Amino acid sequence: MTIVDAHHHLWDLTVRDQEWIDGPRLAPLRRSFVLADLKAETRAADVAATVLVETVNVAEETPELLALAAESDVIGAVVGWTDLTAPNVADALDALRSLPGGGFLRGIRHQVQGETDPDWLTRPDVLRGLRAVAAAGLVYDLVVLPHQLPAATRAADAVPGLTFVLDHLGKPPIASAQREPWAEHLRALAALPNTVCKLSGMVTEADWESWTVDDLRPYADTVIDAFGPRRLMFGSDWPVCTLAAGYGEVVRSAGELTAELTQAEQAEVWAGTARRVYRMTGTHAD
Repeated sequence: MTIVDAHHHLWDLTVRDQEWIDGPRLAPLRRSFVLADLKAETRAADVAATVLVETVNVAEETPELLALAAESDVIGAVVGWTDLTAPNVADALDALRSLPGGGFLRGIRHQVQGETDPDWLTRPDVLRGLRAVAAAGLVYDLVVLPHQLPAATRAADAVPGLTFVLDHLGKPPIASAQREPWAEHLRALAALPNTVCKLSGMVTEADWESWTVDDLRPYADTVIDAFGPRRLMFGSDWPVCTLAAGYGEVVRSAGELTAELTQAEQAEVWAGTARRVYRMTGTHAD
């Protein structure tokens, strides 16, 4: 089965600090994770291509990610960042695509999970920015907490021409085994045809020390039922996942969670959906 990893990160702390890596629990992440590290992990897991995703809301990071994609033989798409509230979003997107590696830009993401306003996504200036992302032919990755899912649903409904990609299932509280109101909010988002979801980030929402595949299964089953395999894609969330599991372990757990799907459905989750959504054809995608 061909594997496309639709969600991972890279950072070099000698270039830029990652201020979100704070406190003793996140200490294992306080080092650089660079292209050579990624290649070792993907080679061991037989991953054909990946999607590199932004980590900080700063303009300087995305050009660096695009350059890495151009240098790499495995990164097939980049989800970068730009200020959605700026009046010149369209010009900023054009500028990014004119840079070295700019052809790899396939989506935009903002750290909505860090916004104190639960309705940030439905602000008029943000909706204007999202429409510019749609007009540019890009997708929008949603990194939100469960209580922000209703606003995400309203935003997706307000911008039907934009594909919204939900990262990490919307971060359900797996460690506490709670499913509501997350599941209700998730199904409302999935009811919109312009939404897809990443089967990613589950191990770090579970108990890092004692999680099992059975702990993850109710949440995976919920998104499989809500979105269906053609709107679901595998993502490792490496290296963040290493707080709870290694790269190979995340791949194996996703395999167990999707084992009851048909072979054709599994092919969609493992590669087909990501290739369609992020337009990963040709270079670094096969």
